[in-house]
This record gives sequence, C-alpha cells and structure tokens, in this order.
Amino acid sequence: MMKGLTEQGQQGARNMEQLRREPVERGKLKIFFGYAAGVGKTCAMLRAAHQAKARGVDVVVGCIEAHAQSQTAALCRGLEQLPPQGLSGERPEFDLDAALCRRPQLLLVDELAHINGEGCRHARRYQDVQELLTAGIDVWTTVNVQHIESLNDTVASITGVLVRERIPDSVFDQADQVELVDIEPRDLLERLNGGKTRREETLRPEVRFFNLENLTALREIALRRCADRVNLRNRHTGSAGRRTDEHILVCLSSSPSNARIIRTAARMAHAFRCPFTALFVETPAMSAMVEEDKRRLRDNTRLARQLGAAIETTCGEDVPYQIAEFARLSGVTTIVIGRSTATRKTVFSKPTLTDRLISVAPELDIHVIPDAAAGHRAARTRRSVRLTPPLRDVGKSALLLLAATLIGYAFYALGFTEANIITVYILAVLLTSVTTTSRLCSLAASVVSVLVFNFFFTVPRFTFRVYDRGYPATFLIMLVAALITGSLAARLKSSARQAAQSAYRTRILLETNQLLQKEQDRLYVVSAAAGQLTKLLNKDVVMYLTENGKLSAPSLFRAPDSAGEDLTTPEETAAAEWVLRNNKHAGATTDTLSGVRCLYLAIRVGEQVYGVAGIAVADDPPDAFENSVMLSILGECALALENIQNAEEKEQAAILAKNEQLRANLLRAISHDLRTPLTSISGNAGNLLSNYQKMDDDARTRAFADIYGDSMWLIDLVENLLAVTRIEEGRVSLNQSPQLMDEVISEALRHVDRRSREHPIQVESEPEIILARIDPRLVVQVVINIVGNAVKYAPAGTPIRIRTELRGDWVAVSIADQGPGIPDGEKARVFDMFYTGANRIADSRRSLGLGLALCRSIVTAHGGAITVSDNVPHGAVFTFTLPAGEVELHE
Repeated sequence: MMKGLTEQGQQGARNMEQLRREPVERGKLKIFFGYAAGVGKTCAMLRAAHQAKARGVDVVVGCIEAHAQSQTAALCRGLEQLPPQGLSGERPEFDLDAALCRRPQLLLVDELAHINGEGCRHARRYQDVQELLTAGIDVWTTVNVQHIESLNDTVASITGVLVRERIPDSVFDQADQVELVDIEPRDLLERLNGGKTRREETLRPEVRFFNLENLTALREIALRRCADRVNLRNRHTGSAGRRTDEHILVCLSSSPSNARIIRTAARMAHAFRCPFTALFVETPAMSAMVEEDKRRLRDNTRLARQLGAAIETTCGEDVPYQIAEFARLSGVTTIVIGRSTATRKTVFSKPTLTDRLISVAPELDIHVIPDAAAGHRAARTRRSVRLTPPLRDVGKSALLLLAATLIGYAFYALGFTEANIITVYILAVLLTSVTTTSRLCSLAASVVSVLVFNFFFTVPRFTFRVYDRGYPATFLIMLVAALITGSLAARLKSSARQAAQSAYRTRILLETNQLLQKEQDRLYVVSAAAGQLTKLLNKDVVMYLTENGKLSAPSLFRAPDSAGEDLTTPEETAAAEWVLRNNKHAGATTDTLSGVRCLYLAIRVGEQVYGVAGIAVADDPPDAFENSVMLSILGECALALENIQNAEEKEQAAILAKNEQLRANLLRAISHDLRTPLTSISGNAGNLLSNYQKMDDDARTRAFADIYGDSMWLIDLVENLLAVTRIEEGRVSLNQSPQLMDEVISEALRHVDRRSREHPIQVESEPEIILARIDPRLVVQVVINIVGNAVKYAPAGTPIRIRTELRGDWVAVSIADQGPGIPDGEKARVFDMFYTGANRIADSRRSLGLGLALCRSIVTAHGGAITVSDNVPHGAVFTFTLPAGEVELHE
C-alpha cells in the first residue's frame, strides 16, 4: 500500500507541477441532489452531459458505478470513460491521477459521499473532487439528502439507519449549482418495487425501510435544504450579513451521541447565520481516558471543524464553571449540550452536568439534547479504572501508616488523647493521597487507618472489639474525615498537575513568540519553531521550507527519546508536497495519505504557504490542548517567515527605488548639464562652417579650442560613467602590482585638463621612492579626477600641491588646492554619486558629481580610504591611502 501511496503522491506532484506552470481558474461544481436512492440523479446527470457534449464541451465519465440497468448503461454510451483504479478492494475505485492527467473540461463523478477504498490518496470521494476543482476541472456529481452531515441524524430518525457516507455541509453550500432531481414518492415506490432502479440501490438498508410516509418526509427535508442553500447564497451576495447578536456554543466530549449534538448546533448556527464555536474542557480525568474514547473525541472534534465550528480548549476540573466562564468571556448566547437519560436517584446524588450548568449560567439559553448513550458510557468508564495500584504506591501507603502507628505509640506513651492520634492517621491518609498516583491507595489507607487505630489504641487493645459505645461513631467520623481529606488532596494534586502542564504549554508558546521575534533568518525561524514543537510534544519533527513554489530539503529534529525512524522517505515527502499544493492537513490521523508516519500541516498565513511541518504522531496524536498550542506555534512561525519575506521585499523595493533615483538623477543631469557643452560645440562648429574664411586665425583657434575642451569634458564624463557602473556592479577585477607612485602621478598629470597649465603643480615625495601595490590604470584616474577638480575650482595662478608619504603599511597621497574649499556640512556628502553641491565653475558647466564617487569606489576597492579636509589658509585637501608594496628580488 505504501508503494501505491508513493506512486500516487509522485504522480500528483507531476500533475500539480504542470498546473503551477499553467495557472488555471478553479473548476465549478454541480450537484444533482435527490431525497432518496432511485430518484434518477445519475440518469439526469448523464442526459445533461450528452447535451454539454453536443455543445462542444470535452466531457469524460470519471466514475459511474457499474450496474445492469439498461437505461443508465445506454446513457453512458457515447461518452469517454476513464478506466478505474485497480486496487485490492472489493470494487474498483475512481482514478484521481488519471483524471488529472486527462484534464477534461467536464468530469462526471458519481456518488460524492462515497468512502474510498484502502490505498487511495483520500479517504473520501468529495476530497478527490476538491482536488479536481483546484486543478481547474468542472465536476458534476450526485448526492442524496441523507449524506449531508448536519441532516444525518434527522434522516436516520426517519429511516432507522445511520449512514456512514457523509459530506460536510460546506461542500454542498459552496457548490456552484445544485439541481434537485424530484419525483413523486408514489412513483418512486413503483420504481423500487418494479425493479426499475439499480439492484444495489434496492439492497441498501435505508431503501428497505422506505414507505410513502418516510419518502414524503425525506422529500420535504430535501426541498427545505435546497431552499436554505438558496437563501444563504442570496444573503452572501446581498446586503444582509451575519447576525451579530447570536453565538452558538456546543460542548465536545467523547460521548457516542456527541456527534448528534454537534450536528444540531451546526443547524442552529446555519439558521441563525451566527458564529459557531465548539468547546472542549480538559479535566485531570482525561489522562485516564481509554483509547476508544480518545479516538471518538478526535472524530467529534474533526466533525465540528468540518461543520464550520471554531475549536477552542480550556482546562479545569469544574466543567460547568469552565463552560459558563468561556461563554461569558466569548459573548456566547446559546449553549447546546447533551443530557443523559439517567436522573438523580436520591437527594444526596451528585447533580448532573446539565443541572449544574443551568445553575451557574442562568442568563444563557441552554438547549439540552437527549443523550441516551451517556449513562452507559459513564458506567463503562468507571469499570475501566485500574483496580490494582502499583507496588510502589502500596509500599508508600504501608510505610506512611507504619510511621503514623509509631507516632501514635509515642503519643499514647506520653498520655496524649485519642483525638491527637486520630489526627496523625488523617495526616497519613493526606500524605498518601499526595504521594501516590492511584486514588485506590488513599481509599484503602482511609479504611486501614480506622482498623489500625481500633486494633492498637482502643480498649481492649490488640483486638477489633470495642467496649465503649461511642467508638463506632468515632470510627465513622474518622473514616469520613479520612476519605474527604484523601479525596480533596488527590483532587488538589490532579489540579496542580494540570495547572503545571498548562503553564508549561503556555510558557512554550510565549518562548516561541520571543524566539521568533529575534530571528531574522528563515532557517533559524524554522529551527526555533521545530525545537518548541519537539519540547511540547516530545516527538520527532521534520520541517520543509518553500523555495520558488517547491519544497526545500527537509530538516529533521529528533526528540530526546526518539526511535530514530526515517521521516524523509518518498512516501513522507509525497505527503508533504500534497500539503504544499492543497494548503490542507494530510498524513497520519487524517483522511488524506493516512498511511504515512507523520501528520503534515501547512505553515501558512491565509492562502500563502511558507513551509510544511511534519510531526511523527504515530499512534499517539496530540490531545485537543496540545493541538491548539501546536497550531499556534506554526501560526507564529508563519508570521515570522512572512515578516522576513516582507523585510526582504521591502529591501529589494528600496534598492529598486534607489536605482530608479540614480537613473532619474543621471537623466536629469545629462538633460540639463550636457546642454551647455553640446550647444557650445554645435555653435562653434556652425560658426566655423559659415564664417571660416571671414574669421582671423585667433578667432578660429579659439573656436577649435572650445570645441576640443567641450569634447574632452564629454569624454571624461562618459569614462567616469562607465567606470562607476563597472565598479558598482563588481565587474572590475583589480590587476595589482608594485608601482612607483611618482611615475603614476606623472602619467596622471599628462592627461589632466589643458587648463592645468594655468596652475603651478608641485609634486613632493617622502621618501623619494615609494612603492604601492595598486592597479595603476585606476589610480591614474583617481589623480586625474582630483587634480581636475582643483583646476576647475581654484583661481588661475594658484598652486596645486601633490604630496606622497609612507605611513606604515600604507601610502598616503594628499592633493591640496587654494580654491573656495568645501563647507563642513558638505564634506560627508561630497563623495556621494551625483552630489554637486552649490559650486559652479567659471564656464557655467556644472559637474555631474561622478568624479569623486568614482575615486571613492577605486580607493575602497584597493582597501584604502579617501577623506577631505580644509587647507590653510583656504582651499581643500583630498587625501587617499593605498597599500604599500615592495619589490621581490630573485637571485
């Protein structure tokens, strides 16, 4: 079976991978609805399918139950049919993966409420249909009124048969179209009796009980349910919304009839259009609950969730008080609860839960549903109590009674009264209740303490006979006091244990919140959440993150007492991938891929799935409170992952905005600042073309010089732009080697603007020969840009001084001018890209602010730094450092 599950999971993964590449709209569901078997739902569906095929729709029959009825068999002819899935069950099953591969426009799937056989991906056929709808395939199907979950009990009260094949009300209500297939009850009876229906339909238990009265009642229920659905959809599309003055609360338990109570509450919430909550009160006695009751409680919780209830859990020993307090705090107006047919037999009998709830919550409306099975359940639970306490507890009880007897002997020898000795025995019973795990020990200690006191300390001593007529009353009071003391102590111990457990779980949830708030890495977030889950459940956990719509490699987190099972097999991975695709629970304890070891849950916020968590629940699923905390931890994990993703997207958006701002600045600068040199070039060129013969030599020389100067300015601009772009994008690789700094500076000065001739340039070096490990081509550009700035802004005739000196492992180059200088407020920004400040040079051309930004990028790439300071008495000094170099001599 596991091999089949693996193949199904892998095939499903391939199908859904195709869907991810081709996004599709969700398919539409049409239900052919009837009030009983045999009304003609399948035939009506097949006739409509032929009409759709005639209109050009691609129609495929996915699953029509095999039968010998000629009419239905004839209607199947002419329609393409998928072959059934060959499993080991009694009959073939619908092949979901074949339908996903074929992907028709319209697929016919009979019997929506069918329970799939062993080996199918889903336990129920309606889950197959939901996966088909997600894949964008329209589905037509059939269902009867007895298969609607909330109506199951009502129909069973009419037919006398409880149907196991059911669908949640939400599937019916959310269908895009429901067509009621109706027939008169008399005509249906004639059809059933005349053999005009499928043979297997006439063999169904509910059909054998059909009569005119029952069929009429079922027809009325079906008509009313269709009308309710229409009203509900009209309210959702209209202005009428959910009523806010009603809130239905149903109490969850392990009672066999609790499912009936849940369905009744769901029908009420549906009718009132109000919030619906299911509450479970966890008591200390839950630890002694038998496995059958635990399984039934899980089933009832799942049923409530399917019917749209919000599941809540609270802890406490006083169940009525906990229910009443939750109702008051949550704004509940109506409580739906079951009541046993058993009543109080005597005045001293303990009040029933229903009676106590009515007394503590008189202001609430309480609907009591008869629960005939509750009394039998309680009796069976009491018989299941363990009658043989552990030997360790028996030894503790014996030692405590022995110690009490020895102390009693001491009191007796000292002349203390019998009341003091009785107090010692009551203390022993109290300690027994506190130190032992079985209540039977405290009960036995109460009885034995009376007998031991009678034997050792009453006259005649060392016999069980008594002479004083008041001793029986003393013994009775002593026994009652011991029983009450022991019972209260045991109850207090259970409450303390439960409170400690609740506090521990709450602390784990608080720690999770604090841990996840600190983490800024996705892997660390997942690791922290998995660690908290392992601490809470003491089970192995496997975590998957999503990357580009796929699961990443699994991360396994072992519990301290782990059995070391392999949780990353193909079967387990297939289940995790299914959860990612469908955003629903799967795996152990669910109806989907239940053969795997782990319960898989989506780490999600709404419809966005950030990962998948697998918990190795095996045969010990978490209880209601643990499940609530577990979901809260996964919710916190999802929120943390969402915050990280939002931060990354915000950072990317900021980078894009910065790049866009740089682009805008560049375009603005080019459009504005290039206008002057281009206008000058075009004007001088036009003047030369028109008036060349009329111009004297000086005028022509000045025009050519202006064209040359403006062209060189444009060339420098383009070179700076290209250099900055290459360096910022990391596309420049440094070719460093030891170079003489005086040669580098001399080479740079040969390429400086021609106007440098107007400034005396002084070059100094200390020591005279200095080597630097640099890329000479780039450092030459640094010197050119800084000296060019000095030439532009310093008055003509003022000197420019270049000094090179050795400072330890670094070479420092300072370039000083006597220009206007740079204000202190602008020194920190002068190396920013596109920053030009307020200075404007004599030729009215404004710099683009790229030269110094390029210098900083080049110097930083060499590992150095560049700064600007004031020159005395005025001007600026630009200083940058480069790594010193040395020459290796090979002899």
